Amino acid sequence: MSEKRKEGEKNLTVSFKLPEQTYEEMRLRVSEGERSTFIRDAVMEKLSKTPRPDKILALEDRLRKVEDSLSELKKFLADLEMLTFEKGRVNPYTFCIDDLDRKIVNVLLQEKGATTPELAEKSGVDRWVVLARLKRLQKGSKKELGRSIIDFFGGEKYGKKRAWWIVEELLEP
Repeated sequence: MSEKRKEGEKNLTVSFKLPEQTYEEMRLRVSEGERSTFIRDAVMEKLSKTPRPDKILALEDRLRKVEDSLSELKKFLADLEMLTFEKGRVNPYTFCIDDLDRKIVNVLLQEKGATTPELAEKSGVDRWVVLARLKRLQKGSKKELGRSIIDFFGGEKYGKKRAWWIVEELLEP
């Protein structure tokens, strides 16, 4: 059953390649005068099952907004102390995605805090890579918990200036 052309709609000629075996199969099953309609219907059927990119983008945008709203809600609950951050509640390694993140968190846990150059030296990578990872860990934990598990303090603390610190009250015992 073929679809009728809409008024004012223009048909275009398209050429494409088929494997020889597929062409022979189509030639056996579909009569010569019906092949064009058969191919057009097959393309239209496949297109109807394929999601449109603009709809996918719209769904991704809506999902991002829902995630943002959820993280905002978690933050508000944390502010209201309805969502508590007790000891034993957060494992800092849950926000790590690879060994480098785990090395950085290990150093912060062992040293109780470290500067970006110290972290870079101990993990064996460039300080800009370490900084990007720290910011990602900070942002990810803040988005998930409403509060970051690591903080940067520009002043002097325990003899270190401009260093990153683990928020100890959020850690497991």
